[in-house]
This record gives sequence, structure tokens and C-alpha cells, in this order.
Amino acid sequence: MSTSVASIARATTESAWRRGAAIVVLAAIAAILGATMRDRGAIDGWTLLHWVGKPLATFTLVVLVMRHAPDARPRLRNAVLAGLAFSLAGDVLLMLSPSRFVAGLVAFLVAHLCYLRAFRLDARWFGDRLALAVLAAAGAAMIALLWNSLPAPLKGPVLVYVVVIVAMAAQAWARWRDHRSHATKAAAIGATLFVASDALLAIDRFRTPIPLASLWVLSTYWFAQWGIAQSVCEAPRDER
Repeated sequence: MSTSVASIARATTESAWRRGAAIVVLAAIAAILGATMRDRGAIDGWTLLHWVGKPLATFTLVVLVMRHAPDARPRLRNAVLAGLAFSLAGDVLLMLSPSRFVAGLVAFLVAHLCYLRAFRLDARWFGDRLALAVLAAAGAAMIALLWNSLPAPLKGPVLVYVVVIVAMAAQAWARWRDHRSHATKAAAIGATLFVASDALLAIDRFRTPIPLASLWVLSTYWFAQWGIAQSVCEAPRDER
């Protein structure tokens, strides 16, 4: 009887994640279309589509982690949930006005610190040295590329941000090395895509315009968040 109940619970959870994935995809498409087609100088229908789709995609991930991660360790789930919540705040801040860029940067910085904590709970610090080296090199290259283009007040914050996001992604790979599963691999790939997404955003904003930048930045961003959200799946309840 208990096996049957457990099977039903698993099926319900899997169904909820599939429905959530569909909502995330549709909301992301709406946000990308809106961002690509809108008139930057006016609030038109495309802008409103972007404003609805962007927070909806991330909010859906918040709900999925909050309500449909029954087997996750509480501390892991809470840390990932906090990261998604701060990401949602960053989405809104960056979406509404370029003048809120620093506030959005801070929100995402806190999100990455939350993810870093999540990936450190049951794994050694930077246990995958190859991943750490590759990501650190990518971060250094990004700073070198952007440095002369950054406004002076942003150089310090951007440097701190790059260090934190590189550490977060490297720790995600360390967790995968210690606990190999679909969930930890998805989180590591997602964390790496987050680095790529932010690099594209920064290059487009501060270095040189990228054709169809919204498509590349936002698509990699939601693949990243989806992967990180997967870290709450297949996780046993017992705490270390």
C-alpha cells in the first residue's frame, strides 16, 4: 500500500514539473518575443508581453521548488528557493528601467550566494579543480574584455559579481563530482549557462551590441535557472 502511495506521489510530482516546464517555456518565449520586438522608447504591446512573460517564467520555478520538491533536503530547497526569489527580484528590477541596473546586479549577486550555499551543503569546496580552472579563466577573460568599457563606479561591483558567479558555477560542478545524478548534473550545466548568459548580457550592454541579444541572453538564462531548480530533485531528505 505504501509503495502504491509513493508511486502516486512521484507521478503527481513529475506531472507538476512537466506542467511547470510548459509554462516556463511559453512565458520565456513571450518574454523573448516581447524584448526583441518592442519599441525601446515606448510602452507598447510587445513591452507588456515582455513584462508579463519574464517574471512569470521565474515565478513558475519558485512555485515548483516551493510546492513540488517533496524529497529535497530542507536546507537545499530553501537555499535554491531563496536564489530563485532574489532572481525574480532581479528580473523585475532589470526589466523596468536601466537606472535600476545596480539594484538588479545586487539582487542577482545575492541569488548566486544562495546557490553557492545550496551547492556547498553536501559537497567539498571546489572539489572539481578542472571546472574551477576553466570557469576562473572564463571569468578573467570576461573581466579583461569588459574592463575598459565599464563605467568607473561599476568596476568594483562587476568584479565582485564575476568572482561570485564563477565560484557558484565551480561549486555546482564540485557537487556533481561528489554526488553524480541527473539533478546535480543539470544544476552544474545550469550554473555554467548562467555564467554564459551574464557574459552575453555584459558584452551587449558594455562592449558591443550583439544581434538578437535578448534571444541569447534570456534563453540561456532560463535554461540556467531550470537546471539549478533541478538540484532539488532526486535529493534524499537526510541532512549531513
